[in-house]
Amino acid sequence: MRQLIARAERYFEFAALGTTWKTECLAGVTTFMTMAYIIFVNPSILHEAGMPIAGVTAATCLAAALGSLLMGGFARYPIALAPGMGLNAYFTYSVVKAMHVDWHVALGAVFLSGVAFLLLTALGIRQMIVNAIPRELYAAVAAGVGLFIALIGFRSAGIIVADPATTVALGDLRNPAALLALFGLLLTAVLLCARVHAAILIGVVATWILAVASGTVHWQPQPYSVRDIESTAMQLDVRGALHLGLIEIVFVFLFVDLFDNVGTLLAVGKKARLFERAQGVPRLNRILFSDAIATVAGSMAGTSTVVSYIESSAGVAAGGRSGVTAIVTGLLFAVALFVAPLAGAIPQSATAPALIVVGSLMMTAAGEIEWNDPELAIPAFLTMMGIPLMFSIANGLAFGFTAFTLIKVLRGRFGQVSWMVYALTALFILRFYYMGAK
Repeated sequence: MRQLIARAERYFEFAALGTTWKTECLAGVTTFMTMAYIIFVNPSILHEAGMPIAGVTAATCLAAALGSLLMGGFARYPIALAPGMGLNAYFTYSVVKAMHVDWHVALGAVFLSGVAFLLLTALGIRQMIVNAIPRELYAAVAAGVGLFIALIGFRSAGIIVADPATTVALGDLRNPAALLALFGLLLTAVLLCARVHAAILIGVVATWILAVASGTVHWQPQPYSVRDIESTAMQLDVRGALHLGLIEIVFVFLFVDLFDNVGTLLAVGKKARLFERAQGVPRLNRILFSDAIATVAGSMAGTSTVVSYIESSAGVAAGGRSGVTAIVTGLLFAVALFVAPLAGAIPQSATAPALIVVGSLMMTAAGEIEWNDPELAIPAFLTMMGIPLMFSIANGLAFGFTAFTLIKVLRGRFGQVSWMVYALTALFILRFYYMGAK
């Protein structure tokens, strides 16, 4: 047994990363608790497309478990995967409802996008795209994602709310959910200041317990069985998807998944200090193959595109550095496959403080940006602000990326931009034009 443990520690590079089993397990649990909402939010969105909610629930757990286990065991990164928010909404509201496409056919389109991911990875094109990210935008992506997840945390806690006059405004802080979130935020901050390693997890659990004790949690578990997955598994219509016009549907799944994953990889890797630049990402092929396989498997199980989750930053902030963190998260999703309704008891008021705190910790990357050089500072700023304000890692990255290229060109520094950067910039501009025409 000791030899087996020692071999596992060498495989996951515990000594080099300065981590332990205890730290990795706590980090994996932390990541799962900040992600658990997807078990219920994803089915509720896809159910509006006509999909059986119990089947999608099982498919969500299965896809998240497989993706996270692959990322942890094969790629050895502390990044968890699950069906992506945003892409599930696009699946339901744009493809199924607006375009009147049957959900079986839409699943076929997700499958095709996953196959395209695999082909692009096998051909080395996705690796070239990741390596083409300008070094100057590297820190900006990490900082922008920090602002993004903090915004998600503030919004889910009710601390900020939508406002037609000012876009956002202060919410009702007398609301029990907001008060609970503020309690969790303060507790987690104090524990972090005291250098408590499990600070984020303790904050989530303590806020959860207080929510239960105060009667704030309104939990109504629905009838559920693992066998419900039969209603969605292998129900995709690939032949139908081939007649839809791949540019409009499959390209969107492909584009958003690719650049969301790149943004998440850069942000989490930067926070964990696993690599210093995009061009030096170890085991990049394994990362890209893991999320591509997860998307293909997810579509076959009955859910929308699987992506890397930025909530993985919560596990990294809790000390997670190796793939064991993602493996623990994946195992918990596998357990949730059998007891999915139990995870619904974790309220957003308990997980929101974790996102806010992690967002603040990720802002340290902003200090690495050369703000005195406008040629670098402006694209970095547009990236950093575009991610939260556009509510999209992919669009924010594309916005700053495009600005970077255009400024270089207008300055006459054509040779400082590679052909891949030019190609991606043209693709981004076409994408923005397409989005504006919708």
